[in-house]
Amino acid sequence: MNHESEFAKAWADPRNTRFEPPPTDINRVLAERYKTSEPLTFTRAMLWDLEVRKAWHPDIYIPYVVREGSAATWNATDDPTTFDRSSEQRRWMEQDDFGLVLERVHLNPAEQRVTFIGAAELPGPTGATLRAGTKQPLFHIEHAVAGDENEPLNLWRIVHLTQEPDELLGQTLSRRTYEGWLPGFVEIYIRSELNIELTRLDTA
Repeated sequence: MNHESEFAKAWADPRNTRFEPPPTDINRVLAERYKTSEPLTFTRAMLWDLEVRKAWHPDIYIPYVVREGSAATWNATDDPTTFDRSSEQRRWMEQDDFGLVLERVHLNPAEQRVTFIGAAELPGPTGATLRAGTKQPLFHIEHAVAGDENEPLNLWRIVHLTQEPDELLGQTLSRRTYEGWLPGFVEIYIRSELNIELTRLDTA
């Protein structure tokens, strides 16, 4: 599979439901909305390191989406930039309900982009067939890093494989996009990997 071509094909299909928020300027948001226990300039290298870690361990870096202990990865022996992944994830429209999500993952270090292609079924780590939950459409996600070394931008976009654009789903995704804060996985990385305390400021 060419993961990036598969994503591009789905993104170009007018029947699908697409969502792409504006880029997040990590250091601008950090300066405006947080207090840190020591000075911090978040770098592009840090952001890419985070994206790689998150691809391998989504239950650690997006625990607000992935059920604790549910993530597994396999099929990375020959090419460590390409592997399969499963996890129990909250449904987009029903946050109290979890379903099995299967993804084929590709890391592109040269362009600092990660592509996740959703699958209805996959051979699991033991060879037994795994089947994804069916309560929501399959989706593909792309996470990427842009900007300068000391002014990194977090990019992401998602496309759901629908028969026609789902306006309500798009509105739901828009409401849940960071709400002016850093993405949760960036907060987790700063606290756990950089050992820097991070406090949200009351900007009201």
